[in-house]
Amino acid sequence: MSKLSLSLFAALLSVSVVASDFNDTQRLANQGDADAQFSLGYMYYHGEGVSQDYQKAAEWYQLAANQGDANAQLKLGYMYESSEGVRQDYQKAAELYELAANQGDADAQYNLGNMYYGGEGVSQDYQKAAELYQLAANQGHAYAKYNLGTMYYGGEGVRQDYQKALELYQLAANQGDVDAQYNLGYMYDNGKGIRQNKASAKEWFGKACDNGDQSSCDAYEMLNEDGY
Repeated sequence: MSKLSLSLFAALLSVSVVASDFNDTQRLANQGDADAQFSLGYMYYHGEGVSQDYQKAAEWYQLAANQGDANAQLKLGYMYESSEGVRQDYQKAAELYELAANQGDADAQYNLGNMYYGGEGVSQDYQKAAELYQLAANQGHAYAKYNLGTMYYGGEGVRQDYQKALELYQLAANQGDVDAQYNLGYMYDNGKGIRQNKASAKEWFGKACDNGDQSSCDAYEMLNEDGY
């Protein structure tokens, strides 16, 4: 089985900028407009219309975060976690993720779940991680569905339940998550949580292989050689 994914790609999703013109955005930001402050941070982070500057991005995100902007809290949390423009501080990252998560931000719920799972910035707590993944999964977050499925598979923070793991992997796999596709193939191949079905295993291994997973390509080839 694939290991629990701790990818933080969710924290880097694109967000449209409030004003395409840097000067207009800066003027609004200086007047205290939280959306403009976030947008200015985004522009500095990505180098859009201005030279890339993580430190300035963090400063503008902080101003927007202070006004309760969930997007800014999420982005700044990621910067503290990954040491971009600020000194790495897992506790600060977790605090910012929690602020955004409490506003219902699925990416923040997912990232905070990762921190509880790994014990970074917070005390390790698998049950709390599972609860946060569930919140994000309820909003359609594919990575959260995959991670929660893995916790059900291994009985971490939840009672072990192969059927529940299978259901969550199915949801994530249908959204294109390659690890979920591989794990579905594995479960069908070995009869975990479902009746063994080599043809279905081959189908899911094939999909994961098409998405670039070499282990799935190898598993697919083995099933093919066995006549499935």
